[in-house]
Amino acid sequence: MNQWMERNAKYTLVDADSQFSIAFAGMKFEESDLKALAPKFERATREMARIEAGEIKNPDEHRKVTHFTDRRSYPESELFRSVQTFAEEVRSGKITGETGKKFDAVVVNGIGGSALGPQLMQFAINGPYWNEKSDAQRNGYLKIYFLDNTDSAEFADLLEVMDPERTLHLVISKSGGTQETKNNMIAMENFYASKKLSFARHAAAITMKGSELDRHARENNFLAIFEMAESIGGRTSETSIVGHVPAALTGVDFASFLKGACRMDDWTRTVDPEKNPAMMLAAMWYIAGKGKGDRNMVIVPYSDRLILLSRYLQQLVMESLGKAYDLDGKEVHQGLNVFGNKGGTDAHAFIQQLNDGRDDFFATFIEVLKDAEKLPITANTEMGTYLHGFLEGLSAALRGKGRQIITIQVPEVNAFTLGMLIALYERAVAIYAEFININAFHQPGVQAYKLAAKGILALREKVMAKLKELGSVEGTAAEIAAKVGEPDQAVEIGGLLDKAAANCPCVSRRFCKKSNAWIYRIG
Repeated sequence: MNQWMERNAKYTLVDADSQFSIAFAGMKFEESDLKALAPKFERATREMARIEAGEIKNPDEHRKVTHFTDRRSYPESELFRSVQTFAEEVRSGKITGETGKKFDAVVVNGIGGSALGPQLMQFAINGPYWNEKSDAQRNGYLKIYFLDNTDSAEFADLLEVMDPERTLHLVISKSGGTQETKNNMIAMENFYASKKLSFARHAAAITMKGSELDRHARENNFLAIFEMAESIGGRTSETSIVGHVPAALTGVDFASFLKGACRMDDWTRTVDPEKNPAMMLAAMWYIAGKGKGDRNMVIVPYSDRLILLSRYLQQLVMESLGKAYDLDGKEVHQGLNVFGNKGGTDAHAFIQQLNDGRDDFFATFIEVLKDAEKLPITANTEMGTYLHGFLEGLSAALRGKGRQIITIQVPEVNAFTLGMLIALYERAVAIYAEFININAFHQPGVQAYKLAAKGILALREKVMAKLKELGSVEGTAAEIAAKVGEPDQAVEIGGLLDKAAANCPCVSRRFCKKSNAWIYRIG
């Protein structure tokens, strides 16, 4: 047996029953590197046990972290049954909109984990053309659309295909005050009012009890309100009610998804770190990036159905691990950059750089063994065999250049294996956070940008009120900033006026070459 075969045999972990495997032999590490991590493995094991024992593990927000444990008991809960009942009553037409027409589509209005998880689920399980199928082909389950940004173009695009009388709106916001989600809900309420329809008679909500959204939904008599636990964060919410309702409405076997996640949870509780796929995955990230995230994480699933996995993992990994301070208050600026797409398409895209460019990454290839269709290309070769060949060829080429690779194999893309994949990365993220002593479960940087955005919006209100007092005004951004009493905010005011000039008839602008600046006219 040659050295490469021996290394693969030693560092490939397999769950034979599920046929899920993960191979680490393509990474640059030695057994001594793993031995040196013994104190970190011990800490991670201890702290993961504390999480699952219900101790406070998000100290900044004084919250428990329960997504690992809640999904074990969730399938037997009354909440789970209420979701299944709601989805079946919608599918059968027992629950309808205001005019009595059967719902044909659901719009998921959420952002971050409230959208990325359901989007990944739908694309992976129901495929990219689900909405083009007939009601009979969908077995009465709903088409699904997403509003996940405060961009009016997204809203306008949805209105072009949406039948308001036959559309259910699922509003997801843990706090109930997330501005992007709130904006879309208000705009949709206004749209329904313009059609002389009740938005509430076409709406359901997922939120925390007592939140702003909870109060609004109850006051307006939404069709259903589902409670979200405070102890589950958005980016780890796909195995909770957040993932369940969209899945149930579109016919996805969510119970199987949870079984897959729990199967991985059991595997990743293995005490021996070298037999624990999440411990080993976190160790590879740590060793490759020297404990500072010095290498980018490239996610390349060789499956069209898993194309959204890299986007999902961007949020899970980067929002969890990208932190300025550790748990002791020390400035550390930790994080892991994540990017990716799909193989073998990317052999004609960014793979060129991975092969010949900067050696600043490690790649994770995810292979799906079972072909969706047997499509002969030659007498002895099918399309799926070519895809496997491209993966193996690229893997060999990268290893030949000294580039680092992790390979995951799953038997097929289904709800169970997707649950395993998500649970693996959730656990690896939590373990890696213990390695580097940071809180993986808060997001101070996100809160900081929200506060900054509120400051800009407050500035806009102040500027517009002052301009209304002044009447007709003309000048550069600096001149107008001085006139409204905000001379230090000229750049920000210029940006506000640029936006206003494109949208408000009372604001216009022309470019002055001599001063190399826009001249704005208000009024």
